[in-house]
Amino acid sequence: MSSAAPTAVTLVASVPELPKRAKRRVLPGFGPTMGFTLFYLSLIVLIPLSAVFIKSAGHGFDAFWAAASAPRVVASYKLSFGLSLLAAAINLVFGLILAWSLVRYEFFGKKVVDALIDLPFALPTAVAGIALTALYAPNGWIGELLVPWGIKVAFTPLGILIALIFIGLPFIVRTVQPVLEDMETELEEAAASLGAQRWQTFRLVVLPTLMPALLTGFALAFARAVGEYGSVIFIAGNLPMVSEITPLMIISKLEQYDYVGATAIAAVMLIFSFTLLLLINGLQAWSSRRNGQEGRK
Repeated sequence: MSSAAPTAVTLVASVPELPKRAKRRVLPGFGPTMGFTLFYLSLIVLIPLSAVFIKSAGHGFDAFWAAASAPRVVASYKLSFGLSLLAAAINLVFGLILAWSLVRYEFFGKKVVDALIDLPFALPTAVAGIALTALYAPNGWIGELLVPWGIKVAFTPLGILIALIFIGLPFIVRTVQPVLEDMETELEEAAASLGAQRWQTFRLVVLPTLMPALLTGFALAFARAVGEYGSVIFIAGNLPMVSEITPLMIISKLEQYDYVGATAIAAVMLIFSFTLLLLINGLQAWSSRRNGQEGRK
């Protein structure tokens, strides 16, 4: 008489147990993946940035300092970095309000507004600059309304600020919007039931959760604004010591075949940008750790 067929339990028990550390990976292991990552990062980012510093230092520190610290160049630093920080700060406030409205409310044309936020991403920067100049010029639709009030936008630093706000707004909205969508409204309702006012609920419940996303969006908007050229060049006016941005100074140096001066200015911009971005990333990491500690409490 033949023996009984093996049961499912017997078959499962006969399968050799895999080591705990053996995991099936879709992509190659750590070594090939990290090697390709470093190679790609070096080819696209590190080598070009290193070439800027090497080229600028090729003629000595005196030539570098003379090109990077000229009064006209210093004025462009103040204008570019100052207006970039101001534009990112303005976008931080109004981008949060816009993201909050899109997530928490339903209104007519909501999908249209949501799609228009991405317009600065898809619109060529030169087209954006020409459109803003046409609107805010003294004979433009908006500019002619401001002329009687003595407000001039186009061809002034104010026009540069508007252009930087235009191109930086999507970074804040698209960074904050997913966090708001995942945020539970029960926390706000619990705070309200405990007697918290609206400002207290926002400051103590909502803002700590949004802070890492806000800092990330601020950093992205600032980085985009510092290097922006196409949308600014038309509305800036490009007056020396008044409305001349740093990227324009680099282009001017290149047109004059002054590669040392161009790379020196670019190196200074990189150093300032890296420093500010590191500070912002440090604040973001600190905010994340603080929120995690408060959540465990």
